Amino acid sequence: MVHEQIIDIGGRQLSLQTGKIAKQAHGSVMVHYSDSTVLVTAVSANEAREGIDFFPLTCEYQEKAFAAGKIPGGFFKREGRPGIDEVLTSRLIDRPLRPLFPEGYANETQIIATVLSADRAGCPDVLSLNGASAALCISDIPFDGPVGAVRVGRIDGQLVVNPSVDDLAVSDIDLLVAARRDAIVMVEGGARIVPEDEILDALFFAHEQILPILDAQEALIRLAGKPKRAFKAPETDKALLDRVRALALPGLERAYSEQRKIERYAALDAFKREFKASLPPELSERWIEVKAALDQVKQEYVRRQIIEKKTRLDGRGLTDVRPISIELNFLKRAHGSSLFTRGETQAIVTTTLGTSADEQRIDSLYGDVWKRFMLHYNFPPFSVGEAKMLRSAGRREIGHGMLAERALSKVLPSQEEFPYTIRIVSEITESNGSSSMATVCGGSLALMDAGVPLVAPVAGVAMGLIWEGDKHAVLSDILGDEDHLGDMDFKVAGTSEGITSVQMDIKIDGISREVMRSALYQARENRLHILGEMAKAIDMPREEIARHAPRIETIHINPDKIRDVIGAGGKVIRGIVADTGCKIDVEDDGTVKVASADPDQLDRAIAIIQGLTASPEVGRIYQGKVRRIVEFGAFVEIFPGTDGLLHISQLDEKRVKTVTDVVKEGDIIPVKVLEVDKQGKIRLSLKEALRDQQGSGAES
Repeated sequence: MVHEQIIDIGGRQLSLQTGKIAKQAHGSVMVHYSDSTVLVTAVSANEAREGIDFFPLTCEYQEKAFAAGKIPGGFFKREGRPGIDEVLTSRLIDRPLRPLFPEGYANETQIIATVLSADRAGCPDVLSLNGASAALCISDIPFDGPVGAVRVGRIDGQLVVNPSVDDLAVSDIDLLVAARRDAIVMVEGGARIVPEDEILDALFFAHEQILPILDAQEALIRLAGKPKRAFKAPETDKALLDRVRALALPGLERAYSEQRKIERYAALDAFKREFKASLPPELSERWIEVKAALDQVKQEYVRRQIIEKKTRLDGRGLTDVRPISIELNFLKRAHGSSLFTRGETQAIVTTTLGTSADEQRIDSLYGDVWKRFMLHYNFPPFSVGEAKMLRSAGRREIGHGMLAERALSKVLPSQEEFPYTIRIVSEITESNGSSSMATVCGGSLALMDAGVPLVAPVAGVAMGLIWEGDKHAVLSDILGDEDHLGDMDFKVAGTSEGITSVQMDIKIDGISREVMRSALYQARENRLHILGEMAKAIDMPREEIARHAPRIETIHINPDKIRDVIGAGGKVIRGIVADTGCKIDVEDDGTVKVASADPDQLDRAIAIIQGLTASPEVGRIYQGKVRRIVEFGAFVEIFPGTDGLLHISQLDEKRVKTVTDVVKEGDIIPVKVLEVDKQGKIRLSLKEALRDQQGSGAES
C-alpha cells in the first residue's frame, strides 16, 4: 500500500512517499520537492559482522545524469566514480544519522540516495538526508530517529528556507542544518563574513522549519512503520567494570600525565601491555570484555579530569589555544607558502597562481561549472605516526578540504580585480586535532604571501564539548583525543568581523542555543587571538605577486577583430605564443588575458595583439615600415598585419619621378592616415606627416 505525507516547506510542497518503489529494501522513501525527486533506501544485514569494534554504516549519494536531462560526458557515457558534490553529500547523510544507531549494533547497514529528477530549486542533498531518516524510521532497522534537515539562506536581510541554486548566488548565508525535535545535531555551511548572533538566528530559524518535517516522518511511521528487529545492546558487567577501574586507574594516571601525544601514546601502549600481563587468570580469559571495560575507564578518566578538575590532556586551560609558530615563503619556488604549526598540528600550505586555462571544469547536474579557486587537503599516514598504503583522496580529505575552501573563498578578490586561477594545497605533516583549521590559517597566510589581495585574513579553530550530568565544558582548539572522547566537534572559521565557514557534529541529543552561543563566542575570542599571531608574520597581502608567478594583463579588443588574433586554424595565436612564451586567453566579448612571468615578453605579446586589432585613425600619424614598392607608390605597414597605400603623389611636396627616389623597402617613415574607405583600404601621406611634424612636433 502506498502511503504519503505532504507538507509545505518554503512555499513548496515536500512529499514523503513509501510503498510504491523499491519494496524489497528494508526501508524505502521517495522524496519529491519542486521538480526534484530522490529515492532513498535503507538495508541492514540480519547478522552482525564478527570481529569488529565499529558500526559498519555506508551512506551513498548518487546523481543520475538523466535526472537533469543530460547524457554523461566522457568516453563511456555512463556515470562513473562519485564527484566531489556526491562525496560531500554522502558525508552529510552519514554524520547526523550515525550517532542515532544503538551502541554495539554491528550489522552491515547501507543507505543509498539516488537523484532521479533535479531542478535548480529542489535541494537534492536536503531531500536525501530527510529521505534517509524517513527510510530508517519506517524500516525494522534499530534507529533512534527521526532527523530533519533544511538549507537556510539570507537574501536582502531576509532568512529563506531551501533557497534555489540561483538564490544562493546572491545569498550571504548558506547553511545546511539537521535537527531532532529538541536540538540541532549537525551544521554545514558558510557565510560572507556574518556576525555570530546572525548565524545563531539562521540556525534556529532552520530548527523551526525542520519541525514540520519531523511531524511528517512520525506520521509516516504510524502509517507504514515496521516493528523494529530485536536487538539488545551488550550490557556492561558493572562488577567487571569496577574491578578493571580499580586495577587500571593508577597506571592510567601515570600514562596520561604525559602531555605530548607521542609520549602519551607510548606510555598508554606500555601500560596496556603491563596491565594485560598482570591480569589474574579469570580476567585474562575474558580479555575482550576487559578491553572494552578498559576503553570505558579511559574515557571516564579523561572526561572527569576536564569536568571536575578543568585539566586537559596537554595541561591547557579550557579556553587556551596551543602555541603557534609561522614561517612564510617556506618553499622558494612556490608562488606563496607557509608553514603553520599549532601545538602538535602542522601544515605546509602553498598557493599557486594560474590563468583561466587552469580553471577546473565540473560537469554537474546543473550544467558545466568552472572553478577558479581550488583547495586540496592531503593527510598522509606519517602525520600521525602510521604506515599505510597511499591512495587517492578519500571522503575525509575531500570534506576537510571543502570546509577550508569555503572559509577562504569568501575573502577572495573578484575575477575582474584579480584575474588568476588560484590553487591551494595543504600537506598535513603532523596532526593532533584541528588540521582542517590549520589549513584555513595556513591557506590565508599562503595567499597573502603570494600577493593575493584578500578582503581580510581568515583563521579557524575547532571547539569541543564535554557534557556529564548537569555539568558541561566547552573546549577550545581541541586535540584528536578530545574530539574522539568528547560530545561535539564544532569548527568555526572567519575574519575579525564575522564567520565564513562552520561545521558542527553532535554525538549527544543536541545542545541548546545558550551553549551554542557560548561556543561561538569562545571561538571568536580564539579566532581573534590566532589572527593576532598571524599578523605578526604578515598583516596584509604583499604588494606584488611572487616573481615566479605569471603576470596577467587584461586588454579589450573589438570582438570583430578576434579572428585576426586567432588566425586560420589558430595559426596567428600559436605563433604569438611560440614567439613570446606567453599564455593567451581570448574570450567572446573581446577580453584578452595575456600571462607571462617575463614582463618584457608580456609587453611584447600585448603590443603584437594591439597591432593586429588596432583600427587606423584618420588624421593620426604612425611610424610605418615600407613593406613593398610598386610603380605607383609603396605599401606601408602602420601596425602588425595592417598596411596602407602611400601613393607616389603623397611622397613629397614636389613631383616625384620614381618611388625609390624617396623610400626603399624596410625604411621606417612617418605617415599620416588620410582616409579609410568602406572596404577598409587605407590611404597614407608622407608629405603631410612631415608637414605636421615640422609644425607641431611628432606624434607616436
